[in-house]
Amino acid sequence: MEQKWWHDSVVYQIYPRSFNDSNGDGIGDLVGIIEKLDYLKLLGIDVIWLSPVYDSPNDDNGYDIRDYEAIMHEFGTMNDFDQLLDQAHARGIKIVMDLVVNHSSDEHAWFAESRKSKDNPYRDYYIWRAANDDGTLPNNWGSIFSGPAWELDEATNEYYLHLFSKKQPDLNWENEQLRNEVYAMITRWLDRGIDGFRMDVINLISKTPGLPDADVAPGALYGDGGQHYVNGPRIHEYLKEMNDASFGNYDVLTVGEMPGATTEDAILYTDPARDEVNMVFTFEHMDLDSGPGGKWDVLPFDLQKLKDNFTKWQVALHDKGWNSLYWNNHDQPRVVSRFGNDTMYRVESAKMLATLLHLLKGTPYIYQGEEIGMTNVAFETIEEYEDIEIRNMWQERMAQGANPEALLQAVHKKGRDNARTPIQWNAKQHGGFTTGTPWLKVNPNYREINVERALEDPNSIFYYYKKLIQLRHEHDLVVYGQYALLETANDIYAYSRTYEGETWYVYCSFAEEETTVEVAHDTTDIIIGNYATAPTNTDQEVVLRPYEAVVYRTE
Repeated sequence: MEQKWWHDSVVYQIYPRSFNDSNGDGIGDLVGIIEKLDYLKLLGIDVIWLSPVYDSPNDDNGYDIRDYEAIMHEFGTMNDFDQLLDQAHARGIKIVMDLVVNHSSDEHAWFAESRKSKDNPYRDYYIWRAANDDGTLPNNWGSIFSGPAWELDEATNEYYLHLFSKKQPDLNWENEQLRNEVYAMITRWLDRGIDGFRMDVINLISKTPGLPDADVAPGALYGDGGQHYVNGPRIHEYLKEMNDASFGNYDVLTVGEMPGATTEDAILYTDPARDEVNMVFTFEHMDLDSGPGGKWDVLPFDLQKLKDNFTKWQVALHDKGWNSLYWNNHDQPRVVSRFGNDTMYRVESAKMLATLLHLLKGTPYIYQGEEIGMTNVAFETIEEYEDIEIRNMWQERMAQGANPEALLQAVHKKGRDNARTPIQWNAKQHGGFTTGTPWLKVNPNYREINVERALEDPNSIFYYYKKLIQLRHEHDLVVYGQYALLETANDIYAYSRTYEGETWYVYCSFAEEETTVEVAHDTTDIIIGNYATAPTNTDQEVVLRPYEAVVYRTE
């Protein structure tokens, strides 16, 4: 496999609204990010993935774009963006932008024209349909954000498709002119000097012709249209065309967010010879704690399922494609609360989870605050949550007679606002995020968990992440080594990485008590561990403490 700069890179995702507020309006901004670049340089990351900063009415926190080539006024100006790009590059940090082109805002100029009349030149930039003869919706698809996926526009008495919010109409990728406008916009950003794109739900852009009805699960109000738009019939054609017309002409990173993509799909998407994208974000490991009722039907964590899933992806893509590695992002709850122990063993389990992920093969992504072990938040009332997904779900489920206490518990565990509470920089008011009133409440534990405190403690989670990043930069084994799962007790995840005659053995305990692991290799050369002292061991076994991680090297 040809070596690329992003193979040994580590990406840090910034959710701008919640990162750092420089002007006291309660909303993070671009100048606030510039203020913290030295912090990110100290951590050692190579790339910033910047969640959307484009002009937006903010129905879905920036993922509803009104103008792809203007900056949201709350975040600053294009001059601020150029300063951020220059300042990041001066520190050796690249900038990857979000690319949101499955849908736009309903306030985008294209949609404003499209809805004016059925014969408007922009009409076909979006997906419009008349009601069925019996007056029902064009099809039975449900929106991912609850409710139907169709919204009536009274001006023309037709419906437009929106897989997400009704303020996020889907773009019609069947229209060649629309596609060419998107590719030209991508190229202008690349010419500005950015270093790539994270491509939002990019594998949803191709829909089955005719938009047929979908299967309806028992008890569901609408059909799961995903069978007709996830990895749709023209998706590979569109991605190849996009690559050829835009980012394929630059040395940049492209990662496709692809819900529903299998390992077989990912190999096709990321095979270098196919010229589509560099890597994909998969979702399978993020759905392991979802029951038959979906995301809000929360199941207990099952480590065996995680082992099986990670192993499947590591083995399938080895030397065929490329993995992206992540625990957290702006749509997922905090991993230390989800798969670890965020109370008694918060530090130990956060470091263990980091070890497990960062020593796998692929490009690791750190979500802001993960590097200090930020936790989920449990707001007392639903009114304290801002996320449109949570609010729509709550309204729909309550209308169906759901138990509010049980539903709030599910929000505490899986709600997207868990990731969106502001970064806890210090123990001052609002965690030092803002001098004003934050757009979303800060997690009350900011006095104990904050950046300032982490930087003062040489044994903090922050410095452990820094060591893991250094290992990836310094050892080709971490980047290119072959993965193999090791057979161990149910509450231990162990695997090996082998490259050019050297092997590392990674042991990660998910147990809250001591656990003995049999070993058949030397245990004298320890690469890294999350306890201050080495675990007790003999020639045949190692005794791991609660949530312990340890990595051994042999030649």
